[in-house]
Amino acid sequence: MKTKVLAIDDSRTIRDLLRMSIEAAGFEFFDAVDGVDGIARYNEVKPDVVITDINMPNLDGFGVIDGIRTGTENQNVPILVLTTESAVTLKKRAREAGATGWIVKPFEDESLITVLKRVAGA
Repeated sequence: MKTKVLAIDDSRTIRDLLRMSIEAAGFEFFDAVDGVDGIARYNEVKPDVVITDINMPNLDGFGVIDGIRTGTENQNVPILVLTTESAVTLKKRAREAGATGWIVKPFEDESLITVLKRVAGA
């Protein structure tokens, strides 16, 4: 069974780049266009790993993390933040909200896949 990855980002370009990298590495890819869509898709897909942007319309990445972390079955799903932001305060806030890791855009395919494999145990 393939590892399911849900990518939540309002940029179609980023979603397309993620899809190419993730599917080429043998993962199953799902996406969402913003935080609200991401929470809905999370509940449909039940992914093994979530990748979320921070700055999005309707619900930002912090809201996504909070939304996923509510309830008991969602406490262990790895959540990676993929953003252009690099401020220490934002990283700390994401970690405290329940993010597993932080990747700065633009990302390198190899690094992203290595992180995905590590957090998914693949």
